[in-house]
Amino acid sequence: MKITVVEYDPNWRNKYLKEEFKIKGILQDKLINSFHIGSTSIPNLKAKPIIDILLVVKDINELDAYSVQFENLGYEVMGEFGIKGRRYFRKGGDNRTHHIHAFQYDHIQEIERHLSFRDYLRQNPEICKEYGELKSRLADEYPTDINSYIDGKNDFVKKIEKEALQWHWIHR
Repeated sequence: MKITVVEYDPNWRNKYLKEEFKIKGILQDKLINSFHIGSTSIPNLKAKPIIDILLVVKDINELDAYSVQFENLGYEVMGEFGIKGRRYFRKGGDNRTHHIHAFQYDHIQEIERHLSFRDYLRQNPEICKEYGELKSRLADEYPTDINSYIDGKNDFVKKIEKEALQWHWIHR
């Protein structure tokens, strides 16, 4: 998989909304809420052009019964995929287009982490720019090595997550 970081595309929001509509059609009353998260949800942030979706569901175990419906939308069903209590889905194979991160409503730590990070970057353009430049540099340095790309972002992301969670509780 080639790692490509591009300039922000305002059409990413429409791509999210289109996918959200399909997901709501599948899950109906099992879904509490959904959110556009990740870099494509942050205006002016350079990003890999992959739409990240956060689903908050009533019962995470009930989500497993919808695997075929997600596969019919083109998703790979990945289970927890390294995060206990999550259900992860990815779409697009080597040309990934979407990721879904689903959590039960009471898995507050993961839900808040994603939303706080997004909202904090939306409110801090200088940090947003710094993050975008880091991602561009790493994509140039490791164009086919996703693990090195992720490792290269890790310290920055952890630092910003911590700031974002504190900021969230101050501005709540």
